[in-house]
Amino acid sequence: MAEAHKVALAAARAAKDAKAKEVVVLDLRGLSFVTDFFVIGSGDSEIQVQSIAAKVKEEMEKVGARVLRTEGYREARWVLLDFGDVVVHIFHRETRSFYNLERLWGDAQVLESDYPQEQSEI
Repeated sequence: MAEAHKVALAAARAAKDAKAKEVVVLDLRGLSFVTDFFVIGSGDSEIQVQSIAAKVKEEMEKVGARVLRTEGYREARWVLLDFGDVVVHIFHRETRSFYNLERLWGDAQVLESDYPQEQSEI
């Protein structure tokens, strides 16, 4: 579990390095049987979303985390990178606000957030 925590934080760092906005790490342990952590970030265009996803994948491979599945890369409205215990969601800004995973998983502990304080409490 400590390893998954490190992978989640490394994925968040990689997303930030690729200029992802509003990066959030949610701890889903005890809430989900599917994964332990969500890393959520967004971009302003399809090209930026693809670039962020590619950077996250590249950086995760450097730390030994293999992507098990990728969804949505071609359309680049919501790219999902599944690393097993960590799932990374890179959204186009508009798509992110529509699905609002942070609210859906509102019981999850926020380990890291680039949101301004008032938005992270929504």
